[in-house]
Amino acid sequence: MDFNLAEFKQELEKRKQYIDSCLQKYLTRSDAYPPVIHEAMHYAIFNGGKRLRPIMVLEGAKLAGGSQESAVPVACALEMIHSYSLVHDDLPAMDNDELRRGKPTCHIVFGEANAILTGDALLTGAFAVMTGSAGMPGVKLDNLIRVIKEIADAAGSQGMIGGQVIDLESEGQNIDYDTLKTLHSLKTGKLFQTALRCGGILNDINQQGLQAIDKYSSNFGLAFQITDDILDVTGSEELTGKPAGSDAKNAKTTYPGLFGLEKSRQLAVDCVQACIDSLQNFGSEADFLRQLAYYILQRQN
Repeated sequence: MDFNLAEFKQELEKRKQYIDSCLQKYLTRSDAYPPVIHEAMHYAIFNGGKRLRPIMVLEGAKLAGGSQESAVPVACALEMIHSYSLVHDDLPAMDNDELRRGKPTCHIVFGEANAILTGDALLTGAFAVMTGSAGMPGVKLDNLIRVIKEIADAAGSQGMIGGQVIDLESEGQNIDYDTLKTLHSLKTGKLFQTALRCGGILNDINQQGLQAIDKYSSNFGLAFQITDDILDVTGSEELTGKPAGSDAKNAKTTYPGLFGLEKSRQLAVDCVQACIDSLQNFGSEADFLRQLAYYILQRQN
């Protein structure tokens, strides 16, 4: 299919703005007492994120032929969980980053203790937000309970947090490809996979559709991480919004470090092709996901 980067970025921005407007509705007001925690939560959420995960929740609902509106609370909750993970990831005890998307990180602005509590508040609040899908037209309670469990598992010790632990333990170590792939499938890929799955599950997607979603999202997450590693080497701080070479600073094993830039780029291309192949049984309802996969190869931040 034809891919126009400029047009797609406009479409992505339109969807991002929609998610931002929904997040405003679900977050506690920034001036609510005590204000410092709510200001920090808004700062962590509204910091220029692309909103890929919540967008993918809505796309999962679309693939299932269901209502995207019914999945909005779950989409917003997933973004809250993602944002909490970034706040904690930036802390001095973890990656010790001072910039996130070109802005001072949460602990730089609000202090380390408040940043920890901000992450805790976003994670806890996410599960309250998820319940907003209950009673939405077409949403079965059993499906919502299944979605909540999948998200909890994806964010937990055998999902995102497990990946973060492997990441920390691997600093300064020469890890192999299988370990690196496992690390990122947990740390990054799990939330992408869960995003698409949850939108579909809420809307009764069939097993064949769920298998296609799993194949797409696992390859999408890997392509996203590979390009992220490439940008850490080749990107500018102005475009990426974080210091170049931060992975090398933290002695992390990366795809370019393991395979070199050219092979890493080819790995990303192969993953994107696998994404496209996984959607062969879908029609135009999957066009945005097809274009999103192509976009990963051309993104600059």
